[in-house]
Amino acid sequence: MPPAGNLIRLDFPSHLDMLDVIQALTDHAGRIGGLDEEATHWVGVAVRESVINAIKHGNSEDRTKRVTVEIRLEPRTQPSRLVVRVLDQGPGFDPDSVADPLAPENLLRSSGRGIFFMRSFMDDITLQQMPEGGMEVRMVKKLDAPE
Repeated sequence: MPPAGNLIRLDFPSHLDMLDVIQALTDHAGRIGGLDEEATHWVGVAVRESVINAIKHGNSEDRTKRVTVEIRLEPRTQPSRLVVRVLDQGPGFDPDSVADPLAPENLLRSSGRGIFFMRSFMDDITLQQMPEGGMEVRMVKKLDAPE
């Protein structure tokens, strides 16, 4: 049975070349969902960070490994949320072991803020290891109720 809702699915090798395409599709979905320009921008930042993490940290930029991105407006009619899933084929990690980027010892680090950004800009985020391997990041942004 196909998933419910309006769905865009991209499956591509682990390379940063697809970031602009994903950004354009995320921005488009945000506009269709009624997000204003600022909210659309921050959703795009969260999705971009998730995809970069999947490519760099999840799949170690191994082009034989795939990244899947799904962008969906739910429900199909009068959507109330934008749902984005990002899946990689890496070894996975324990989300609770990620260092706090706001801790004094981490403030000057040049990396480590991706999950923080995702949590800051989205209404809900779930990180889980998949039974078949890899990680899934599921992010939800609530949409304004239609007038």
